[in-house]
Amino acid sequence: MQLHISPSMRSITISSSNEFTDLMKIKLAARHISSRTLFHTILILAFLLPFVFILTALVTLEGVNKCSSIDCLGRRLGPRFLGRVDDSERLARDFYTILNEVSTQEIPDGLKLPDSFNHLLSDMKNNHYDAKTFALVIRAMMEKFERDIRESKFAELMNKHFAASSIPKGIHCLSLRLTDEYSSNAHARRQLPSPELLPVLSDNAFHHFILATDNILAASVVVSSAVQSSSKPEKIVFHIITDKKTYAGMHSWFALNSVSPAIVEVKGVHQFDWLTRENVPVLEAVESHNGVRNYYHGNHVAGANLTETTPRRFASKLQSRSPKYISLLNHLRIYIPELFPNLDKVVFLDDDIVVQRDLAPLWDVDLGGKVNGAVETCRGDDEWVMSKRLRNYFNFSHPLIAKHLDPEECAWAYGMNVFDLQAWRKTDIRETYHSWLRENLKSNLTMWKLGTLPPALIAFKGHVHIIDPSWHMLGLGYQNKTNIENVRKAAVIHYNGQSKPWLEIGFEHLRPFWTKYVNYSNDFIKNCHIME
Repeated sequence: MQLHISPSMRSITISSSNEFTDLMKIKLAARHISSRTLFHTILILAFLLPFVFILTALVTLEGVNKCSSIDCLGRRLGPRFLGRVDDSERLARDFYTILNEVSTQEIPDGLKLPDSFNHLLSDMKNNHYDAKTFALVIRAMMEKFERDIRESKFAELMNKHFAASSIPKGIHCLSLRLTDEYSSNAHARRQLPSPELLPVLSDNAFHHFILATDNILAASVVVSSAVQSSSKPEKIVFHIITDKKTYAGMHSWFALNSVSPAIVEVKGVHQFDWLTRENVPVLEAVESHNGVRNYYHGNHVAGANLTETTPRRFASKLQSRSPKYISLLNHLRIYIPELFPNLDKVVFLDDDIVVQRDLAPLWDVDLGGKVNGAVETCRGDDEWVMSKRLRNYFNFSHPLIAKHLDPEECAWAYGMNVFDLQAWRKTDIRETYHSWLRENLKSNLTMWKLGTLPPALIAFKGHVHIIDPSWHMLGLGYQNKTNIENVRKAAVIHYNGQSKPWLEIGFEHLRPFWTKYVNYSNDFIKNCHIME
């Protein structure tokens, strides 16, 4: 068969191969369509049609449904011209039906599960899985991976708890070297403060800060940040209380590293005559109650049903079992009026805070006759941190707790507190604190679990004046999504939680706010390899 186009482009003749028989002859009228246009049209069709039919055949044979390149146009359009429909939705529905069927079936004990996706493909090829077997294997794999992830999360939380409870090698080294310096260097043993400044320690015209800690590095940051942030550092007096084993090292640090014109006093717990077992029942409770020591130092996993708890609840439980909560240093804040009988107003600071703004205006805050100026923790932009009510701390299934407390009542924060000691001495806060400690011990610690704050929430009930939240920002030790801009604006930032800035588990983007006050040029810090 041959195609003949006349020289004038006015007619097209289709004839047989022997050229004797004309099968079809088409005459073209110039006034309707140009011969050049027709020629180009036929030429394009001659090239395009074979291409479309080939791609249509490929789609039909291979079942290709998706294609994004231009040359796949035929693959998309061909099946539509041929009446072929996209069956991906039908396949998805069928697969869902099969998965739903196996969701309630028992997984055979001997079912061997692939370790990876590639192994799954290999098993499918070698074992010729049917759809139901494939769905059952997928379900079993997913459940196994979920269990593995869950176990890994609990293991991570346990390791984090041990890291948070331990003393970093560098900080331990610092304490040992400074203790040795105390015994060999007379300058490290010099009186703090100097004799002529002793009257200042009870002078209420000064701004008195109280810090109870056995962490020398942390104490240095609290003091340095407060002094550097103050507009009148000469008005600052720091009363640092530590335990007997840390006293020599703590004294050495502040004797050798002056923060003048601020004044620092370092005292050991053993130097307070008032701290006896008769006056401080918590001493006897901690030493004699086996349940207390087992709770804080025992096996934290034993007896815990990890299948019925969430990682978040388990993390909260671990945090409540930190050994620091049975340290006398942690309970000392309830005895401040007796330890400093000549002071009228003080600011108490935890050792995991950083002062970023002058705190002198806190002495001008009118507490309205209340004892404790504190930030409440149930309102704020950060729902993760500022969502603490009494229900978060107490067991309201206990009849005594349910009788005396409201679960929806807002909690407040320790860490940066303004205490009016004159008002405090007129109350029975200390006795209330002791009585509730005894009740909790009698109930085998079933009334609350978390350290010193719960009994304080009861003891200070009705004695708390809420101060502006910009004074005290919480959560930098357990929440890595902290708003950095809010951190910069806060007067005091608090690394409450496990991820302390001096630990390797501290959050890297929050650590610089703390490390900027560490003197890395100090020989003791360099020799103990405390690195920035």
